[in-house]
Amino acid sequence: MYIEEQHECTPFANKIWLSSPTMHGPELEYIRKAYETNWMSTVGENINEVERMVCEALGCKYAVALSAGTAAIHMAVKLAGIKSGEKVFCSDMTFAATVNPVLYEGGVPVFIDTEYDTWNMDAVALEKAFELHPDVRLVVLAHLYGTPAQMDEIREICNRHQAIIIEDAAEAMGATYKGKQAGTFGSFNIVSFNGNKIITGSSGGMLLTDSREAAEKVRKWSTQSREAAPWYQHEEVGYNYRMSNVIAGVVRGQMEYLDEHITLKKAIYERYRDGFSGLPVQMNPYNAEVCEPNFWLSCLIIDEAAMCRQVRGENEPLYIKEHGKSCPTEILETLARYNVEGRPIWKPMHMQPKFRMNEFITREGSGRGKTNAYISGGVLGKDGKPLDVGMDIFNRGLCLPSDNKMSVADQDRIIEIIRSCFE
Repeated sequence: MYIEEQHECTPFANKIWLSSPTMHGPELEYIRKAYETNWMSTVGENINEVERMVCEALGCKYAVALSAGTAAIHMAVKLAGIKSGEKVFCSDMTFAATVNPVLYEGGVPVFIDTEYDTWNMDAVALEKAFELHPDVRLVVLAHLYGTPAQMDEIREICNRHQAIIIEDAAEAMGATYKGKQAGTFGSFNIVSFNGNKIITGSSGGMLLTDSREAAEKVRKWSTQSREAAPWYQHEEVGYNYRMSNVIAGVVRGQMEYLDEHITLKKAIYERYRDGFSGLPVQMNPYNAEVCEPNFWLSCLIIDEAAMCRQVRGENEPLYIKEHGKSCPTEILETLARYNVEGRPIWKPMHMQPKFRMNEFITREGSGRGKTNAYISGGVLGKDGKPLDVGMDIFNRGLCLPSDNKMSVADQDRIIEIIRSCFE
């Protein structure tokens, strides 16, 4: 093949990352300020200011800066009052950090299948879930890869069933749905500042809410639940979850660049979309009439007819090369040979060994998590489409390198390498 002949021995000199931090300079000034004023712990100007900035940018009333997005989800689940053994409806195709905090509080995740239009929680499957379990009172929803879920339908269902929404906007900060910022639709919501997110603090996250009472509870819980006494007095369980003033300095320096980062990410998405013209692939979808993603990660999904034979076990994949066809495994392995980082789509939670006995609900009913390897194809539903949508997207999809610092020439070469996989 042309790519192999010309470039097989010439990988990128500097690794092209999936999504590494994009730093600008002000971050270092705010870190230095924390150092020079000796406010290095969980109190300081940077924390106060970054909470204010996030509230202003996203349109929420209160923000509590915490050590991680996972800590923020945990605090949100605790605010919801989930008891041991209580079922919680959760996004299925997401990172485990969306779901693990439910377990921290003793809840039992019930996974809701994905829909093709946004790759997020399927409102039809959610309605089916409430038919099966009408007493469930919490839904934990993630916005995947920077594209908001269909919030009107989901909120209508949750309101009708008097269920609380926790919105995991870790991947979607700055994205909007019908003009409203992601992370402001639920009762308790979160964003993340992990190293690969669109705004980074190297770590950190925030709980977002319009409830002053909820925000004050989280401030207390996240600082070991210390009571207002002249000594260390504790009347309930606490956590060491508060963000440090140093990390807050990094986030504070990043915040003014949110719109710039989104613009860069969108340009990457559009170059991939145009560069793959004529290939049997599609980009991760969104409806421009109702939402504007933050384009955190650009992803693609291969048409079913263009998939070569691929099987994924619990730890290792295998594929057989076929002329004119490819699969995520081949593309990712090829990119890796050129010193380029790509990733599989999030493996759905119901396919994870940890959750193989948890209930999984599709548009057509309930089942249990999968333990078997998945081969291209799968069981079809009544509409002729795969019954397990998350499994299908995981099988055919992958995350493309989406680093803001990648040059246009670098991306053009990556597109050429991927096109060669279909020769």
